[in-house]
Amino acid sequence: MIVYTNLFYIFAHDIFSCMRLAFFAWEYPPRLVGGLGTYAQYITRELVKMGHDVTVFTMNTGSLKTHEVLHGVSVHRPLGVDASGILRVIAASELQSWGDQLRFFGSIFTYDMLSCAKMVNRLIKKEKVEFDVACVHDWMGAMALLILKEEMQLPVAFHVHSTEWGRSRGRGSKVVSDIEHRGSIMADRIVTVSYAMKEDLASHGWDAGKVNVVWNGVDPGVYDPSKVDMVEAGVLRERYGASDKKMILFVGRLNWVKGIMNLVQAMPAVLKEYPNAKLVILGTGDEESNIRHLIKRLGLEDDVACRFEFVSEHERILHYAAADLCAFPSLYEPFGIVSLEAMAMEKPIVVGASGVSGLKEQVVNAGPDRTGVHVDGNSPEDIAWGIKETLIDDDRMRRWGKSARRRVLEYFTWEKVARETLGIYEEMARSYGK
Repeated sequence: MIVYTNLFYIFAHDIFSCMRLAFFAWEYPPRLVGGLGTYAQYITRELVKMGHDVTVFTMNTGSLKTHEVLHGVSVHRPLGVDASGILRVIAASELQSWGDQLRFFGSIFTYDMLSCAKMVNRLIKKEKVEFDVACVHDWMGAMALLILKEEMQLPVAFHVHSTEWGRSRGRGSKVVSDIEHRGSIMADRIVTVSYAMKEDLASHGWDAGKVNVVWNGVDPGVYDPSKVDMVEAGVLRERYGASDKKMILFVGRLNWVKGIMNLVQAMPAVLKEYPNAKLVILGTGDEESNIRHLIKRLGLEDDVACRFEFVSEHERILHYAAADLCAFPSLYEPFGIVSLEAMAMEKPIVVGASGVSGLKEQVVNAGPDRTGVHVDGNSPEDIAWGIKETLIDDDRMRRWGKSARRRVLEYFTWEKVARETLGIYEEMARSYGK
């Protein structure tokens, strides 16, 4: 399908010299939470560079501008209201049991409602803006999808970066799952981030014929090892006590799906063969306290360093440059942009490849173009094996890293992502006679 959309882009580009696109993404710079925000940031900028008109509707923390133009992208952030009180009266009983988290659902609900109202009543009806396609992201934007399909004759693409059943091991919110499923029915097309995700959606009853796969990307001009001050990277290694050690880097949100607890549990087996190994954990999340306790229980205080912070992109790049290898043993990972970032920085990668894993579509596990190792993220023993397998040969690690960057340049640039995604949007618009 990717080849098809590329061909469609070539033949249709003259027809759609400029598309007007409306994006609903609950996180967008400067407010970034995870991979969705990174995706939205880069894809919208790339589409603008290609000559298209992009309007983003995103959430407001209360202190951000309600409208501004960032890198050519028109960004609307309606000021929200606390709807948790009324939701306790009218919402499903399951939502009422959410406690304090009901406020989060309420903020998403009002964000979608206010954004749709602004788009429909002000931009479309008053200012006569004619959008070609609306693009909504995950369940946080799916409520906007449902509103728009009732209100407007407008093609809507539902971008699915993850699902409630995947994030929660099948024990999540029925309300959220129902929103996702209803969105899949109402959407004209579904765009997801890996073939593993497409299979997972189909296995849960979604219409596979509507699902298109477009991998995420990275900016290799930003994530470029040749641009890093290696003296600064050396200072960072020294700060972690890893100057003369093999630095294993984990970057990401610290929750169960990332396999971080199993990675820590793998370290004693790694240290038996490689006593000079040092694990560095960079990120924030629900597992911070559990990670601290596990490190103490296993006596790994000198072997695992934690920095529980959300750092700038510059610092993240510096961490990749400082590392010898990166490990992302996720249990559920529809794609995983951090892996691409590490690959662009010429690092060999150990990734979780069991279950729903877009990581295994990024990392080549064998052959002359090998870039890393696939492991079972559920197994500390297998994670330890993967790390030890990578550490065997320094020259081979460098070759894997070089292959990783070449693979990024060929398959995972934002320009490529934008062109393939645009091909889908153009086909949708044409089906509506636009």
